[in-house]
Amino acid sequence: MSYFPFFVDLSDKEGLIVGGGAVALRKIEKLLPYGPKLTVAALEFGEEIRGTEGIRLLESAFMPVMLDGKYFVIAATDDRELNHRIADLCGERGILVNVVDDRDECGFLFPSLVKKGKLSVGISTEGASPSAAVRIREGFERSIPENFGRILEFLEEKRPVVKAKIGKEEKRSRFFAALFDQCVKMGRGLTDEEFWSLLREDGGENGAESQGAVYLVGAGCGQADLITVRGLRLLRACEVLVYDDLIAEELLREVPKRAQRIYVGKRYGKHSMSQEEICGILIDKAREGKMVVRLKGGDPFVFGRGGEEIRVLEKEGIRCHMVPGITSAIGIPGMAGIPVTYRGVSQSVHIVTAHTADTEDGFLADLDKIAGLQGTLVFLMGLNQLEKLAQRLVRAGRDEKTPAAVISGGNAPCPAFVRGILGTIAEETKKKQVKAPAVIVVGEVVGLAHGKAPG
Repeated sequence: MSYFPFFVDLSDKEGLIVGGGAVALRKIEKLLPYGPKLTVAALEFGEEIRGTEGIRLLESAFMPVMLDGKYFVIAATDDRELNHRIADLCGERGILVNVVDDRDECGFLFPSLVKKGKLSVGISTEGASPSAAVRIREGFERSIPENFGRILEFLEEKRPVVKAKIGKEEKRSRFFAALFDQCVKMGRGLTDEEFWSLLREDGGENGAESQGAVYLVGAGCGQADLITVRGLRLLRACEVLVYDDLIAEELLREVPKRAQRIYVGKRYGKHSMSQEEICGILIDKAREGKMVVRLKGGDPFVFGRGGEEIRVLEKEGIRCHMVPGITSAIGIPGMAGIPVTYRGVSQSVHIVTAHTADTEDGFLADLDKIAGLQGTLVFLMGLNQLEKLAQRLVRAGRDEKTPAAVISGGNAPCPAFVRGILGTIAEETKKKQVKAPAVIVVGEVVGLAHGKAPG
């Protein structure tokens, strides 16, 4: 049997609940906010039911005449034969009936219910596991802002204004989405000044075509649940997704089906879209009035070219916002048990690119100075010249016995963890056939690792 989740207007509809105990009370509490005219029939009533306002009590055994004129009925007694009889009578009269703890007798089921103002969400497992529905409901409730009911009232109040000011349906829909996002972000409805400012900016209330916006979002350095709450909210609302390599598949499934997806991933040794082409896509889509999410692994501003993209967008007059993520430079070592700072061991961390086109050997010009710094060195994009990097650090004064590690983790295709010393780390990494991308860590903190590749 399969149940369709209708939303029915119960205001002033006649309903009957047969039973006066705790189960009946739970049904009453769920129904009353929706305005039905409830009659509760039983030989005895619990004190809480007697104290409930807005219901009519019939202190009587069930009689078929009680069904007259009823829109729905709930059989909530502890007498299975009586419940079965009530269900049969309702079936004969075409009355919707719910029989507690007896799915086969039910014409409708009670969902696990979430209600916040005018928001109603019903969750059902079709009776397979009510406890699972409750768990899902509890998780969903935690995601709803505390003032959500008032936010809905504000949005309802502004609908006529927005419809009058924005004629095009697609443009109006984008504005409603932006207005909702702004309300959720602020946890309330907007002031008049905030509303009209947003309408001029996002809705083109002044007559100009509205322009979209680009959000640079860090996806974190591995599993989908490492993204920030704000980043996930934007991902779920975007109209265009421009995304890199090594993004968790679960995150991509969060994108609306109607959204356009554009893959622009870059990998060492493989042909990829140029940075100019990527920026061109972001500009074009924003100028189409789209809400664009530029999803990057790790943090967009840590060797992710996020800074370059924002500068280009700002120069073109495109609104852009940055949402941080957990950088692989810290997250990947951390998941392998390496704290990049540790009291008494390392009071600083230096994140360095090991791949640059500005020098003859591909290393930073001041790498020798960096090698002499106290604390932890973390190198990104350096696996393919790890041997040269280690030799350069030793020549610059780093002890070849300095602990070192190479970690490939997060969403890397071949997770690996190699721990050793600077003098032999390249050889050990080669033996284990570690593949890019990988993070290289040099410093005494490596000795604190538990030796597990993060996945």
